[in-house]
Amino acid sequence: MKKLLGIVLALALLLSCTAALADDPITLTYAEVNPLDGTIVGEMAKGFKAKVEELSGGSVIIDIQAGGVLGSEDQILDNLLGGGNITDISRISAFALTQYGCDKAKLLSIPYTFVNEEHFWNFAASDLAQEFLLEPEELGLGLRGLCYGEEGFRHFFFKNEVKSIDDLKGLKIRVSSDPVMTGMVTNLGAAATTVAFTELYSALNTGVVDGAEQPTANYRSNAFQEVAPYLLLDGHTLGALQIIITDAAWAKLNEEQQGWIMEAAKYASQVCREKVAEIEAQTFELLKQDGATVIEVEDKAPWVEACQPTIQENTAAQAELYQQILDMQ
Repeated sequence: MKKLLGIVLALALLLSCTAALADDPITLTYAEVNPLDGTIVGEMAKGFKAKVEELSGGSVIIDIQAGGVLGSEDQILDNLLGGGNITDISRISAFALTQYGCDKAKLLSIPYTFVNEEHFWNFAASDLAQEFLLEPEELGLGLRGLCYGEEGFRHFFFKNEVKSIDDLKGLKIRVSSDPVMTGMVTNLGAAATTVAFTELYSALNTGVVDGAEQPTANYRSNAFQEVAPYLLLDGHTLGALQIIITDAAWAKLNEEQQGWIMEAAKYASQVCREKVAEIEAQTFELLKQDGATVIEVEDKAPWVEACQPTIQENTAAQAELYQQILDMQ
């Protein structure tokens, strides 16, 4: 009898341990280059985390690593695509995958494509957007897009005052390693200079570059107004972005958990849409207090005309697809 009781107790202990293991939460690391507070992308990340953990009852944990602690966007992407285990999920610029063969993603970075934010959200809610999000998976890159968001329009900012397109001639402007952005800056008569985002403040401060471009909220949250106080509202590109997850992380999740991730991504996208106008309005007020000079571009026609070589070169092979985006305004 004692022997039988011992077996029963052993089985009970085994079952208990198995259940405990099954109940262990899955932790997914989420990389964000920008700070969490005061940025649209930060609010998006916090919304995603909150919704995943709410839906899963804490069985799936999102560990946000913000402020560039896991590296620049390019470094994070290289790790993700190289099968590294530093991060599982990341918020990236929509055009960041262009350099890895995602030609559809390139269309979202073409200068002066979106006439306003409503135009972008018409695209983001379309079936075409879902096709774009699945492009990296179809190319075998080992990751997939979950949702789109945006950071408002991207604008140039400078160490010294710039009032018109003519003032850009010969200036060194920081760009990411993206051919569309490089082409646009070159078309405008400036010298495109690649600098890691984490090194941009120092590069502006020391004069390595004369200017750069970012969405307004990121401009202030990274304190760029301290070293480049002239913000030129040219709105050359909408700051389209997406949340991506690696196939390896996706495979850790069962079907129900994957459903929670998708629902949370949809929620994060909505948070982003609601926060854009609010945060931008607050940012402009704070920039005035900071002493930044905000310069309006009254006529964008010369800018659009100057960028035609880059626009034509990067849309010719996908002209019909690009026209579908244009028609969504």
